[in-house]
Amino acid sequence: MFQPNQHDVRRFFCGTWRKQRQAAPLTAIETLAGLWIGEHPEYAADLDNEPAALAADYSVDAGRTNPFLHLSMHLSISEQCSIDQPSGIRAAVEALAERLGSLHHAHHEAMECLGDMIWRSQRSGQSPDGDAYVECVRRRASS
Repeated sequence: MFQPNQHDVRRFFCGTWRKQRQAAPLTAIETLAGLWIGEHPEYAADLDNEPAALAADYSVDAGRTNPFLHLSMHLSISEQCSIDQPSGIRAAVEALAERLGSLHHAHHEAMECLGDMIWRSQRSGQSPDGDAYVECVRRRASS
């Protein structure tokens, strides 16, 4: 299993951004990442300077959104939906997108649920609860 570290992730997104601007061929995962990068023009400065991106501190205390974490969560949710894992996530995200009128906004809502699931798992030392995650997205889709 591929387990990228923080620098690998940042290099991936910076490289994808660079290839997009140069109209260079992209792999399938870069194409997907590029779609989400396109939805976030506010991250262009972060993606333009790979050395600065590798050195940047995006801690909560710094008061900035981590663009690489944010884009990674978009990719994760996209991949989860593509294989419907955890079971039911595809329908839940689709229903949320229908309610909000935007897949992008639905992803942002689902990110809240995904982040909460990860936080609870880390705090409890238990495996992530995929059912609770899907239920959280479903609740947001029906409210």
